[in-house]
Amino acid sequence: MSRRAEADRNDEAVFLAAREVFAELGADAPMSAIAAKAEVGMGTLYRRYPSKVDLMRAVCTTSMERSMAEAEAALAEEPDGWSALTRYMWRCLELRVGSLARLAGTFPATEEMFALADRGHKTIDEMIGRAQAEGALRADVTSADIVLTISEMSALPGGPYRHRWMALVLDGLRAPGGGPLPGPAPDWGSVRDRWVYQDRPVSRS
Repeated sequence: MSRRAEADRNDEAVFLAAREVFAELGADAPMSAIAAKAEVGMGTLYRRYPSKVDLMRAVCTTSMERSMAEAEAALAEEPDGWSALTRYMWRCLELRVGSLARLAGTFPATEEMFALADRGHKTIDEMIGRAQAEGALRADVTSADIVLTISEMSALPGGPYRHRWMALVLDGLRAPGGGPLPGPAPDWGSVRDRWVYQDRPVSRS
């Protein structure tokens, strides 16, 4: 294996391990647990990510990029808004792109992360607009509803139940719905503002 191929393998192993460990333990997860799960040495991990904040930023950015790619592909390739939205939500569940929501506000997010979030907002809004215009998606659903639902579903433990519950969620999103949704509808600010740094103590190990 070439050095480049080995580095790529290590990066993917660290990404998958960090996503799982951070999803379970949050920002206080030890770097040693991530290195052990990725089967890489601590030296290898720290050479690539000098601090845990560097690793958290990288993992979150990669996850957002993958989510964005899935949203844009679904919108471009599916024949209608409902198909695009459901494909996107299923793929996000498989990739567990929302499982890092526990890290929101625990480190200073980059401008790139906020730009990716806003780009995702526009793409999901377009999917929702199409699905609602088609009469397939209930009219009171917002893009924030979709993102927050994906985050919660992605954070659920493994096994077959995540898929079962996603099917139930998608049935609930179908128009016309069983009645008005309770409470105020979340707006995009409620999603974006989660990532504003809260400056609270976090273990750096």
